Amino acid sequence: MTSVPARLTFLWAGMILLMILSLPGAFGQEGLGRGRITGTVLDEQGNPIDGVMIVMENVYKTKLNGTSNKKGHFAISGMGTGTWLLTATRDGYTPYSQQIEVRQLRRNEPIKITMKSLTGTAAFLSDDEAMDMFNQAETLIKEEKYSEALKIYDSILEKHPDIYQTHLNTGYCYMKQGISDKAKQEFTTVLEKIKEKHGDLQKDKTTALGALSSLGTIYLEEGDFEKSQEYFTQSLELSSEDAPAAYNVGEIFFSNQKLDEALKYFELATRIDANWALPYLKLAYVYLNKLEYAKSVENFNKFIELDPDNPEVPNIKKNDSDHREYQKIFLVRSDYFFKAFTLSVI
Repeated sequence: MTSVPARLTFLWAGMILLMILSLPGAFGQEGLGRGRITGTVLDEQGNPIDGVMIVMENVYKTKLNGTSNKKGHFAISGMGTGTWLLTATRDGYTPYSQQIEVRQLRRNEPIKITMKSLTGTAAFLSDDEAMDMFNQAETLIKEEKYSEALKIYDSILEKHPDIYQTHLNTGYCYMKQGISDKAKQEFTTVLEKIKEKHGDLQKDKTTALGALSSLGTIYLEEGDFEKSQEYFTQSLELSSEDAPAAYNVGEIFFSNQKLDEALKYFELATRIDANWALPYLKLAYVYLNKLEYAKSVENFNKFIELDPDNPEVPNIKKNDSDHREYQKIFLVRSDYFFKAFTLSVI
């Protein structure tokens, strides 16, 4: 039997190996093979990060993964030769990605990954536990369990102090409990935090409007009309579309017998929200006090049209069913001008 020279045998073996490596899916299906990568995950200060999920994905959508240990080290094996996309994710950090050229027949250089910590809103939104707590607190508010909700908001603020919007919720809880001093403190903190972060209130108008209107409401309930007017006016300066603020400023002027000023803000409220009945009722009373009966009748009719089931409607109709003697309403309700006004729910 003729023997095969050793040199020829080696050449054949090399050719067979090259053929195998050139085949799609060599060493397994869809790019799997013997390639191995190692690396370290660090934060911006150079500290190792554990628990980082490392995923390697190739063009075949094959995925291999691993997790960094306490020293930030990780290793993933089983990759075929070619380009792989590495992604690194962990709660509290910005996701990281990088393309890696993997080789099977030589050692791949260790990879160094630096991940940036999430801050502010991004950190909060990525924190599933905090989000669940926030939703739980909202449920408690709907159930009027304000003390329990406050405990949750305190925990959220301890973990995410940059989320100043949470102070708006804590202020609301205190306000509903009648703890006005703490409520005012929370709403004031909201305004300070917005200015500190953004420079002016316009950059977070929605949150600022909530704080300003709430402060205005508290001072209105306390009878401090000057302070209340100050906050409601700021609210209107921030957004001319704040109908409740316009209405409440009108109430303040009306309760202080400043009819022309009250008229201005009640009319503004109707322009902002033409379908809100209450400002029309107040306009009717203002015009009654100004002895402009035709305009008073017009606004009473508009109020009845928009809110026919309102408890005020029977009183209005009872005093003058055919709208010819609306002056009687003023006589019957003259004490209203001096003593009573309705606070809008914000």
